[in-house]
Amino acid sequence: MDLLAVFSFVGFTTLVAIIAWYATRSTNEKSSDGYFLGGRSLTAGVIAGSLLLTNLSTEQIVGLNGSAYKDGLSVMAWETLAAIAMVVTAVLLLPRYLKGGLTTVPQFLADRFDVTTKTLTSGLFLTGYVVVLLPVILYSGSVAISGMFDIAGMFDISEKTALVCCIWGIGLIGSVYAVFGGLKAVVVSDSINAIGLMIGGILIPVFGLMAIGNGSVFEGLDLLMTTNPERFDSTGEHGQEVPFLTIFTGMMLVQLFYWGTNQQIIQRALGAKNLAEGQKGLLLAAFFKILGPLILVLPGMIAYHYFEGGLASSDLAYPELVRAVLPKPMIGFFAAVLFGAILSSFNSVLNSSVTLFGIDIYKQHINKDANEVTVVKYGKIFGVCLALAAMFIAPLIANAGSLFNYLQEINGIYSIPIFTIIVVGYLTKRVPAIAAKIGIVTGSLLYCLSQFILKPNFIDTALEQAKASGITGEAELAMIEADAYPHFLHIMAILFVSNIIIMLIIGYFKPREEAFELQYTKQVSIEPYKYVKQVGLTIVVVVVGIYIYFAK
Repeated sequence: MDLLAVFSFVGFTTLVAIIAWYATRSTNEKSSDGYFLGGRSLTAGVIAGSLLLTNLSTEQIVGLNGSAYKDGLSVMAWETLAAIAMVVTAVLLLPRYLKGGLTTVPQFLADRFDVTTKTLTSGLFLTGYVVVLLPVILYSGSVAISGMFDIAGMFDISEKTALVCCIWGIGLIGSVYAVFGGLKAVVVSDSINAIGLMIGGILIPVFGLMAIGNGSVFEGLDLLMTTNPERFDSTGEHGQEVPFLTIFTGMMLVQLFYWGTNQQIIQRALGAKNLAEGQKGLLLAAFFKILGPLILVLPGMIAYHYFEGGLASSDLAYPELVRAVLPKPMIGFFAAVLFGAILSSFNSVLNSSVTLFGIDIYKQHINKDANEVTVVKYGKIFGVCLALAAMFIAPLIANAGSLFNYLQEINGIYSIPIFTIIVVGYLTKRVPAIAAKIGIVTGSLLYCLSQFILKPNFIDTALEQAKASGITGEAELAMIEADAYPHFLHIMAILFVSNIIIMLIIGYFKPREEAFELQYTKQVSIEPYKYVKQVGLTIVVVVVGIYIYFAK
């Protein structure tokens, strides 16, 4: 890595930090609203930029392009269907959140059910963030940065030492943003980095198409589509990562949970200055999400053509394409943009964890009489401990490049149970708290039983029988493995419906005494954006049109 690349990396990263500090210097970080929600002052552009960059990190940029290298266009479902989920959030969920003056999603569950339900939900969120998400973000991001800058060669140290140095570097910088700057510092830096990511992300497929099209983007695209037309099928085949039928089952549930109830995401919209700005922010982000496959899917498909499907691992598709096609002077800028994406995901999860602990655990159970300054103080202390734990755990993680699909599956432990009780909480008025507690516990336990006990046993039995029958081909064995047990997205849908039925039965036989009514706290205006339904419908029509156009 030459000095120009290093200089451009350091310069862009420093510029983002200075702008973030300048933009947040007047925010009152000592109050809960000021620290956790940016003073409820966020506007549409800032919300959209932060939503997009919080969602993007190396496990997506590298992992999803790796999936596209392997399966083709069908994996775009992770991106395009997100736009529909964001429309649903803008139209149906956000008005209720802001009407209730929520800082965290579990706060609604305390009002609708009881405090124990809220605590269980916050605990599930924090467990998922601490054990899985934060360490994975640190590890996968460090692998990318260490590789792009050749840290080991630059400082003549081992690869393992270089990785640990990057983990602690990203962790410490991310902690400064999230723990000491609050949400506003996070979203401001996110918005700037989002612009850089859009520019840098688009440049990769542009240079990639030029590389395979003799200098012409359009010739490259035509060659890509005519050489392997079957890879441009939007409907995934059986055995692929996103089979077509999963779009109508668990895929939409995962999307609705992530964009509508996941604290690290929805916290940006909760900080909106009013409902209209929050809705416009979500809709703007949804529009850009439709374009997401240009950054997260197309490069992987270009890599398949460029390397003739000959890479040792699909997870190498994106980094190898970057090294092959991006002009050397631009690598420093792109590394800085990628660093911003890594940092964004880390500090966003960390900030949300601090919020959940401070509001839902410390204030609720440890010190009920604590004033806002004390809540923020101990939230920051918890954040520091959390960041340190993640930095120690991260080096223990292996095979980060293959974690994208694994993360989607493991998150089902808490995503579907939480989403179920939120849906039932809003759509019913008399289902009692005991139903929510049972829904959370049984949902988590049944999913763990399905994916970590039953599924391995079914697959092992099917493979043993196949090998005993003389079947040894990798393709044949892969199809047998796919047929041995339902896709995890189907399992999520089954458990979602089962949980709802269980909760409704409990509500029928043991309803709460008084019907729940959501109270308007009047913290912000809940006057909706007047074109929210029209714009939302347009986005849905565009997504459906894309699927129809590319369906084979």
